[in-house]
Amino acid sequence: MSEQDAVLFANQAFYAAFAGRDPDAMEQVWAKDRTLTCVHPGWAPLTGREQVLASWRSILSGNSAPRISCHQEHAVIYGDCAAVTCIEVIESGVAQGERAQAQYLAATNIFVRVGHIWAMVHHHAGPANVDPRTLDDDAERPKLN
Repeated sequence: MSEQDAVLFANQAFYAAFAGRDPDAMEQVWAKDRTLTCVHPGWAPLTGREQVLASWRSILSGNSAPRISCHQEHAVIYGDCAAVTCIEVIESGVAQGERAQAQYLAATNIFVRVGHIWAMVHHHAGPANVDPRTLDDDAERPKLN
């Protein structure tokens, strides 16, 4: 697997943990020995492992945790650091029996190489004006099974 594929695989692990509402899997995605940062849409920036992981436990355990999918991933590697930009599609309203409403966010996920794996150290997502017709991914990339 190329380094670029490995970074995209780590990014997919993050979104699989999010979509699966799995706080244990989410914790595994994040680096254990680095300072972590996170900016959720509408939140103040969070710094430190405890704050960041507590925010994810809260989001993932809520009754109204949104459905999420990741599109148009693009990874850039800078030595032992990598940035992935992508579009998140957040669907809400499903849990309440309503028709799902989609929200589009532009996200940046930053990873560092820890041994032979890539671990997340930063996530930032915010509103984006996206034409949903542009979200078809044409690039082949490794899939989580």
